[in-house]
Amino acid sequence: MNFIRSNFFPYKNKYDLKKLAELLKNEILYIEYLKNFEIKDISSLSSLRDNSLLFLETNLKISQINKKNIHIISNIEENKNYYKNVTIIKNLNYCYNLICNELFFHEDQLGFLDDYEYLNGSFISKFSKINKSAEIGKNCIISRGVEIGKNTIIKNNVVIKNSLLGNNIIVCDNTSIGTSGFGFDYKKRGSLHLNPQLGITIIDDNVHIGASCTIDRGKIDITYIGKNSMIDNMVHIAHNVIIGKNACIAAQTGISGSVKIGDNVTIGGQVGFAGHISIGENVVVAAKSGVTKNIKDNSVVAGFPAIDMKEWKKALIRQRKYGH
Repeated sequence: MNFIRSNFFPYKNKYDLKKLAELLKNEILYIEYLKNFEIKDISSLSSLRDNSLLFLETNLKISQINKKNIHIISNIEENKNYYKNVTIIKNLNYCYNLICNELFFHEDQLGFLDDYEYLNGSFISKFSKINKSAEIGKNCIISRGVEIGKNTIIKNNVVIKNSLLGNNIIVCDNTSIGTSGFGFDYKKRGSLHLNPQLGITIIDDNVHIGASCTIDRGKIDITYIGKNSMIDNMVHIAHNVIIGKNACIAAQTGISGSVKIGDNVTIGGQVGFAGHISIGENVVVAAKSGVTKNIKDNSVVAGFPAIDMKEWKKALIRQRKYGH
């Protein structure tokens, strides 16, 4: 799903490829480009945007990339053989942080721009769009770029930023949507080395989100919750997570970053998901399970690590009978 990034993260400085080369001069190992262009956005492998940068950490040839003004930033030297618009650099994580912090204002950096009105007990950004039929409770904060659709109910003490909400959604008290994801330089920790989170959150129609939940926005693209999904209280959904339609997720579940969950999935309470895995459609995950690998369609799993529930029950019986 496409969105206009600058609606949420205003442009900070103008950069073209020539100026970018100056910014990265101490990191560049190789640079080539056919024509100079002004950088307007950031691409990902799943969403190629015109006049943008694509940060590439794998040896990968993308055929359709030459049809757009996209400049590759990569730490993989072999990529210079595939692209006519490419910069090979030493440290990709450092360059991502440096470039994004120069291109865009964002809330994890001083000087982020917004302008609020105090309406009916809540702070509402002048840059947000809220349908007249929506109801906003007390002590809420609705930040710039946020759109809220028809007949949506936002209860008290809710924070919504960097998000698009559809119709007939209910968001319960003390929930935060569109917050910063847990992305940082693993070798250089601390608030000075956070990876800018420049994506958004999309909540589709007829979704219920319980109290005290946190849903992080995408790093470059989106975090998404599909139609008719039910999210219980105190659920954490990390950045880049994609949840299909008709999901049911019970309380205190934690879903790590970049997990993909199919349609019609039921998840018990206090389940934990490792990052970057895929869960198929019509899957049932028992309470207190730890899911560490991909799960196929129509599976019923339990335990840690989560396995087929029948096998898990057999293992429990063996353990109780034989002690192992």
